[in-house]
Amino acid sequence: MSRYEKDFGTPASTSEQLVTLEIDGFQATVPAGTSVMRAAASIGIEIPKLCATDSLEPFGSCRLCVVQIEGGRGMPASCTTPVNDGMKVVTQNKQLADVRRGIMELYISDHPLDCLTCSANGDCELQDMAGAVGLREVRYNPVETHLNAAKDESNPYFSFDPSKCIVCSRCVRACEETQGTFALTIDGRGFDSKVSPSQNQPFMDSECVSCGACVQACPTATLMEKSVIDNGVPEHAIVTTCAYCGVGCSFRAEMKGEQVIRMVPHKDGKANHGHSCVKGRFAFGYATHKDRITKPMIRASIKDAWQEVSWEEAINHAASELKRIQAKYGKDSIGGITSSRCTNEEVYIMQKLIRAGFGNNNVDTCARVCHSPTGYGLKQTFGESSGTQDFDSVMKADVIMVIGANPTDGHPVFASQMKKRLRQGARLIVVDPREIDLIKKSPHVQADYHLKLRPGTNVALINALAHVIVTEKLMDEAFVNERCDLASFTKWETFIAQEQHSPEATEAITGVPASDVRAAARMYATANNAAIYYGLGVTEHSQGSTTVIGIANLAMATGNLGHDGAGVNPLRGQNNVQGSCDMGSFPHEFPGYRHVSDLETHQLFENAWHAELNSEPGLRIPNMFEAALDSSFMGLYCEGEDIAQSDPDIKHVHAALRAMECVIVQDIFLNETAKFAHVFLPGSSFLEKDGTFTNAERRISPVRRVMSPLAGYQDWEVTQMLSNAMGYPMNYSHPSEIMDEIARLTPSFAGVSYEKIDRLGSVQWPCNDEAPEGTPVMHTEHFLRDNGKGLFMLTEYVATHERTTRMFPLILTTGRILSQYNVGAQTRRTDNVAWHAEDRLEIHPHDAEERGVKTDDWVGIKSRAGETVLRALISERVQPGVVYTTFHFPESGANVITTDNSDWATNCPEYKVTAVQVTKVSHHSEWQQQYHDFSEEQMNLLEQAATHS
Repeated sequence: MSRYEKDFGTPASTSEQLVTLEIDGFQATVPAGTSVMRAAASIGIEIPKLCATDSLEPFGSCRLCVVQIEGGRGMPASCTTPVNDGMKVVTQNKQLADVRRGIMELYISDHPLDCLTCSANGDCELQDMAGAVGLREVRYNPVETHLNAAKDESNPYFSFDPSKCIVCSRCVRACEETQGTFALTIDGRGFDSKVSPSQNQPFMDSECVSCGACVQACPTATLMEKSVIDNGVPEHAIVTTCAYCGVGCSFRAEMKGEQVIRMVPHKDGKANHGHSCVKGRFAFGYATHKDRITKPMIRASIKDAWQEVSWEEAINHAASELKRIQAKYGKDSIGGITSSRCTNEEVYIMQKLIRAGFGNNNVDTCARVCHSPTGYGLKQTFGESSGTQDFDSVMKADVIMVIGANPTDGHPVFASQMKKRLRQGARLIVVDPREIDLIKKSPHVQADYHLKLRPGTNVALINALAHVIVTEKLMDEAFVNERCDLASFTKWETFIAQEQHSPEATEAITGVPASDVRAAARMYATANNAAIYYGLGVTEHSQGSTTVIGIANLAMATGNLGHDGAGVNPLRGQNNVQGSCDMGSFPHEFPGYRHVSDLETHQLFENAWHAELNSEPGLRIPNMFEAALDSSFMGLYCEGEDIAQSDPDIKHVHAALRAMECVIVQDIFLNETAKFAHVFLPGSSFLEKDGTFTNAERRISPVRRVMSPLAGYQDWEVTQMLSNAMGYPMNYSHPSEIMDEIARLTPSFAGVSYEKIDRLGSVQWPCNDEAPEGTPVMHTEHFLRDNGKGLFMLTEYVATHERTTRMFPLILTTGRILSQYNVGAQTRRTDNVAWHAEDRLEIHPHDAEERGVKTDDWVGIKSRAGETVLRALISERVQPGVVYTTFHFPESGANVITTDNSDWATNCPEYKVTAVQVTKVSHHSEWQQQYHDFSEEQMNLLEQAATHS
């Protein structure tokens, strides 16, 4: 437990009833159910403790925290003793002091006395408590039961030194209560007791997921970050927000000067409550990796070596090229792609530059290829393009339905909270073609139903669930009558009741037994509180928007909206994908999801920005590529996105990038897109900037600079310089000024300010006069559509064009893995590669046997779009006829084989359904060889720039 946060010893009570007691003669008034230890801490009285910490339930094993209670017997442990009204407690007298010193003597007799050279010296609770109880000598001879025990250095991020373990069980309890992995146990008895990962295995061979909860809970140097061992204990801390997934965990960056020593999850973080995953906790080394590019570069052609230049020269050259292209090809011939990894403020001024400086609406973002159907579907039905709940809402859910998401890999900290609720008795329905960890690997969590549908049949399954609810009269009629548009409901009810939508009729389409569908529908509809959480397995389909609408219909029909424990909750993939959408990154919408053709909104932004704005929607990302290939879109400003790896049908993307006359990439590494660039503007990592991120629950959290930008500027400053060079002036001096402008122009952000975010820790939009401190749960009284009523929409199932044939008999679907993040540009440059060093193809034993394939064999995966080669992993997680891979390594070429099929409403690519054939091969594909040669050539051209500088 770090010294930077006060530890109250036990968790806070949520009771509204207050009780008053006397502690050492002082009065304390606390909620009923509070422990004596926490009550004392609340008035500044610190009772010694070792096994207790406020992130875990009280345990009462160390007995260091004993107290005396008037009228009571003996010396109860203050951590496990709840307060009573009128209770009188003594925490310090000679008798208590003698007992505590005696207990501490026993601990020290079995502990190395190497404090001066110990890595935890100055940040060790055992050391602190020895001082607190006044221990000056140890009368016992050392009990050398494990003082010579070997260290376990197998984990790349932390060391396990059992010789320093005091067997307080905090690490074991953290693994169980906080993370829910149950990877640690106490082995042996008495002085022979020891902490054991799994079946007495090294940490790296055990079930440990390296979340760091055990390290954070450890009161000694038993479990210690290697970064602290190497660099010493940090000397100051700054609170910021993680830049990985959409959970948006709050962290304390614990520093020595400008060096990050460790990232420790912030106990007051509203999204993570002091928990973390392996990426946020440990994988921050990419920010100072040797591959970072810190000097601007330009070149005339992608065949040329890079030339390092000054910032002024690079910015002026980029602006000159963009203006030249517009003069030659027209105003609409350039555009930009914003980043879901950048802050709200950076995204905002980039889309402002494109609309006001470029004079068009050719702006798009990576949400186009992930959650754009969420924006469309929820906007149409509920009136707002966002999830409905905060993460804590899951703790009141009675039934949880997870559709097309793998929370333990993609959103692991939220998954831990979800698993805690499931261990408390909530029921679980999983809709997924694959056996995700919630089904396969979660101790004490049991899915009631796994609806293992065929990829591409989401709409048919959602309709079947709705059919049961309608025909068996399981709707919440009061909610529908009061809160929903009745004409649309009547039309939907008639539509969904048709026999073609019944579970029996759809079973042949989805492959899910009708009995399971009926049982799951009844479970969801009859629960007091039922919540739906979904991911890219819903949106990345040709009917992604239709499925989102279908999910919204389900929630409205059953009244599972507007209160805790319910809702429709998209699990956003990247740290600021919600924010990048909020800030106006789509070509048809200004910030706040207002259409560019809306006269009032258009006038508002023209007046504020002092520019003539276009009222016609601009180009989406796929349209940009098509226009590049017909020579009408020739200049691109791409900040923080790697479209050359992440977008579908990569050969098509690469051809479009080659066709452009000026590609400007702003990033921290020479990523795959930058290999096609003519201008490289060095970016800044989240550790080098101020701003905000908005997570999947609409929570706007602070990003605070902990070190100077390695390239000299934060990303918003670079965009501002480019805007000024383009002739459109921007003169912000701090990101807080940008947020103030956002608040003035965006109704849902009207009450947001840096002062409020710093004061409250974070705030969820809408934040305005009606909700001055934010909105945890949306649609509590009415929906945000113009008439305040939820809209039911028809969801006709239309089979994808991507069909299996004799030539392509298998369906490929894709997803993420815990240790890697998105395109891997960050995590591949950390020790996370120890867990996942390459993308693999999961294939069912039946399909593998047919092809003579074994685990580790090289297999060719061929689709209608292309071919690549991966190593095979035989797995029963996938069903026969389905194969699965991740997309974290560029050389894998996962998107070489994905097609250009996309969602009918938003052009979100159909990553989840690609017909393929798999065969055993002995060499890489032609594309992979070409990629290797091109990538090697580009790295050589980069090295030449470094050599010439």
